[in-house]
Amino acid sequence: MKRQIAIIAGGDSSEHEVSLRSAAGLYSFMDKERYDITIVRLHGKEWVAYPQPLPEGMGVEEYFANSESCPIDKNDFSFTRGGVKHTFDFAYITIHGTPGENGILQGYLDMIGMPYSCCGVLAAALTFNKYACNHYLSYFGFHIANSMILRAGQKWPNAPKIAETLGLPCFIKSNVGGSSFGCTKVKTVEDIYPAIERAFQEGDEVICEAFMKGTEVTCGVYKTKDKAVAFPITEVVTKNEFFDYDAKYKGEVEEITPARIPDAIRDKIQAETLRLYDIIGANGIIRVDWIITGTQINLLEVNTTPGMTATSFIPQQVRAAGLDIKDVLTDIIENKFL
Repeated sequence: MKRQIAIIAGGDSSEHEVSLRSAAGLYSFMDKERYDITIVRLHGKEWVAYPQPLPEGMGVEEYFANSESCPIDKNDFSFTRGGVKHTFDFAYITIHGTPGENGILQGYLDMIGMPYSCCGVLAAALTFNKYACNHYLSYFGFHIANSMILRAGQKWPNAPKIAETLGLPCFIKSNVGGSSFGCTKVKTVEDIYPAIERAFQEGDEVICEAFMKGTEVTCGVYKTKDKAVAFPITEVVTKNEFFDYDAKYKGEVEEITPARIPDAIRDKIQAETLRLYDIIGANGIIRVDWIITGTQINLLEVNTTPGMTATSFIPQQVRAAGLDIKDVLTDIIENKFL
């Protein structure tokens, strides 16, 4: 009998639509001879299952606009269709932002006893808070940028003080957002407060972070009970001010896999990514972003629910490794049942 898989997407952040595209990617990748797959869309209190297959080549907007939908019973994450109750064996979480990336959804799934694809509550909550995560990891020897945290309702340092502490240019971004929403590369003191205001539109905490000049790369890894896999590293080259939303999703970037870096640096990044995986207690696939300055690697960000569209970093890296993304996802699902 096939396992019943829910791909949980959507969420309540600016990354809602990005998450839906990841859901479509995952649906296309998964082994449909082995699994029955249903996309479940979360938005606020509205949790809806879409039991109809997603036709190959159909856009996600068209699919969600024209497909049958069934409300999810939050008591056991089931839905009823034609008088028949349907339950799931496993949830693949691909929400970028709240509630799927910060541990809230994981806590719910733990309470109802449903296995899921990514890390648990503590690791999700930690990595979702970029400032806390990076400073925690710095105690394990990871190099991070100098930074400060601002919280809504508290008095901020004055703009000249921020510039003096971090230097210019610097980055100002949401502490809990993703996909570069609300992120600004600030070059003048006068632009600091407007950038802070913009970042606060994404959440109630903002990071001001020193700029690190170097080569930006990203590395995906996953582990099962019997193996650890580090994918080939991707080099990120953009003519934009930084790797912003347009670079990520509108093709204004060159993504080179494998990265054009020395073998020794490659090996160190892969080893450090796997070490980080164990330190935070990760599960499933994670992706860690780094910046190389000389021979030093510096931690930028940990992503525990990385994008999974056909052109996202992880599928690119899987292909470069000579692996089949279908087999990788099967690894992750079946690892929960060993």
